Amino acid sequence: MKQIGFLSFGHWSASPHSETRSAADFLHQSIDLAVAAEELGVDGAYFRVHHFARQAASPFPLLSAIGARTSKIEIGTGVIDMRYENPLYMAEDAGAADLISRGRLQLGISRGSPEQVIDGWRYFGYAPAEGETAADMARNRTEALLELLKGEGFAKPNPRPMFANPPGLLRLEPYSEGLRDRIWWGSSSNATAVWAARLGMNLQSSTLKDDETGEPLHVQQRKQIEAYREAWKEAGHPREPRVSVSRSIFALTNDLDRAYFGRDRDSRDQVGMIDETTRAIFGRSYAAEPDELVRELKGDEAVQAADTLLLTIPNQLGVDYNAHVLESILTHVAPALGWR
Repeated sequence: MKQIGFLSFGHWSASPHSETRSAADFLHQSIDLAVAAEELGVDGAYFRVHHFARQAASPFPLLSAIGARTSKIEIGTGVIDMRYENPLYMAEDAGAADLISRGRLQLGISRGSPEQVIDGWRYFGYAPAEGETAADMARNRTEALLELLKGEGFAKPNPRPMFANPPGLLRLEPYSEGLRDRIWWGSSSNATAVWAARLGMNLQSSTLKDDETGEPLHVQQRKQIEAYREAWKEAGHPREPRVSVSRSIFALTNDLDRAYFGRDRDSRDQVGMIDETTRAIFGRSYAAEPDELVRELKGDEAVQAADTLLLTIPNQLGVDYNAHVLESILTHVAPALGWR
């Protein structure tokens, strides 16, 4: 069995070819798609977070709205850039979203990737401390968030408070029990996957990874997953970790599918520079008739190794078409692979 969710980048544009022509369109359609996905039996609704772009941002209002409209589907992010985050505000927002959804929040975070503007986090009022890089800042804020999510008191109470306090030091509220175990780290390298394992975070590996060996993406990701699970075992955490990978997968079942994605039949991994110093490998898309998809996905070592698969969706094609994309995978592909 495998958990299957969708991952939306939340694009919108004024193009007449887009079903999401505004931020409002994207937000309302995302809620509707999550409701439809839950009815289909999809396990998760996840959203990428980008700032200064016509894409998904400010995830907690959206996740809370989805949590209030659904009852089973996991709600999550893939991922939130911690360079932009205040861990204390984030702990409060995440606690509220988790309580609204009754414990279904799966919070994916990371050090972030190149953004739309230069050092965009500076506009949010953040800057690395002396001797700290932006990546260090993200990881340090992550560790601070994890401490806050333990729910332990740390703040000295006012001796003359407006309202009565419980005894001892105070923690942030609202606090949601169990959320600490549902934090995921979006890792692009083996080293940060090992770091995440040591801290007891679940692992998200996307369709992009640092090209560390020159091997195909799925092989590098499988090795990353193995390194992560070994580090988890060595750390002695009491629970089993979760691991997700993201893929663009389209079952070509009708003429519209073939018109949209038939050209991706021969897709291959690509390699490029994600910034001045980082060579990255970008994963291929899968687009084929269901029988062929099953054969191809059996050969994807990372997909086979992960317990959770996030299907990246073309959200600008609208709710109905994306529900069809998800239903096609659940109906024609997942059973043949033993995922359902």
